[in-house]
Amino acid sequence: MRQGIYINNLSGELAYKSFRPASLPPEPAVAVESGTDTPLLKAHLALSKLKGSAEFVPNINLYLSMYIRKEALFSSQLEGTQCTFDDIFDPRMPENIAHEVADVANYVKATEYAIARMEELPLCNRLFRETHEVLMSGVRGQEKYPGQFRVSQNWIGPVSCGLSRALFIPPNVEDMNDAMNDLENFINTEDDLDPLVKAALIHYQFETIHPFLDGNGRVGRLLITLFLLHEKIIDAPIIYPSLELKLNQTDYYYRLTGVRAKGDYESWVEFFLDCLQKSATDSFESIARLSRLSTGTREAVSRIKKPERALRLLEYLERQPIVDIASVATELGVARATAVGIIDDFVEAGILKQSAGNLRYRVYSYEPYLEILRGD
Repeated sequence: MRQGIYINNLSGELAYKSFRPASLPPEPAVAVESGTDTPLLKAHLALSKLKGSAEFVPNINLYLSMYIRKEALFSSQLEGTQCTFDDIFDPRMPENIAHEVADVANYVKATEYAIARMEELPLCNRLFRETHEVLMSGVRGQEKYPGQFRVSQNWIGPVSCGLSRALFIPPNVEDMNDAMNDLENFINTEDDLDPLVKAALIHYQFETIHPFLDGNGRVGRLLITLFLLHEKIIDAPIIYPSLELKLNQTDYYYRLTGVRAKGDYESWVEFFLDCLQKSATDSFESIARLSRLSTGTREAVSRIKKPERALRLLEYLERQPIVDIASVATELGVARATAVGIIDDFVEAGILKQSAGNLRYRVYSYEPYLEILRGD
């Protein structure tokens, strides 16, 4: 079949069928609409506009840090992680959500690691394994062999369902290794495929192969950004594709299943392109809002007494938009009483707002900034 075949494994009561995906590209080739007002053209235009906008934003690196965190949050939420954007920055983070935030923090570390490692390695199995090790180390799932392709069968389905009730059984270990080698070759072989279509196929194939015991979804979604960087579609991780995948989670999984069940690559690719276009548009609009906010806030800060120190606090808030008195004192190298005075100036200027705490331990939020970032 176009998409692959099911393989018999073991015998008797232990017998099961695993899926062996066909190598990419599909045969016959994926039919993609060309011309104006098509999902492919819309996605390219949105990504080109986003890439261009980043070149004219002077403090784009600050936003990149936040965008990586947004992608980490959305992708982790797709896997069941329950924390919010505010949780990532809250200095009073409750212990019961600390492990949830750790999942997101590891995704950020894995993203930064993979991007840096791409200067030395192509998009290859070694890079995937190294990135997975960073993602899974020290958090839930760390017992599932971080950095190693699986050596046993896995499956997708309800918790503790077992092979017999699995919704989908990925390739057995031998087929998985062969499929990952094929995928590595496909990624790094020059062809006539449009890079956005290729990105869709790569993500589908990785998710279907499921080479790790845990963390496949997060690595597979990170691979979208890494491939866009590899193809120079974007110059920096200024897009968070997991946003639209999360907003359309049911359809996301349905389209992936449609390829495995019916070989319907076309519906998956169209869905993927639509999500990319919307994510790129959202990223572009967010950058524009953040840039306008930065300009206006800097004007307000210039009117605060001792503006140089106030500007340092603003730059800190653009990295850490939820703060307490102790963190501000440490960042600015001032006494606690001095930090309280600076914070009060920011509150009076409408930049900071007390969001939690009491007289002894107060937490403040850069609300206008957070409202833009948490808008999704």
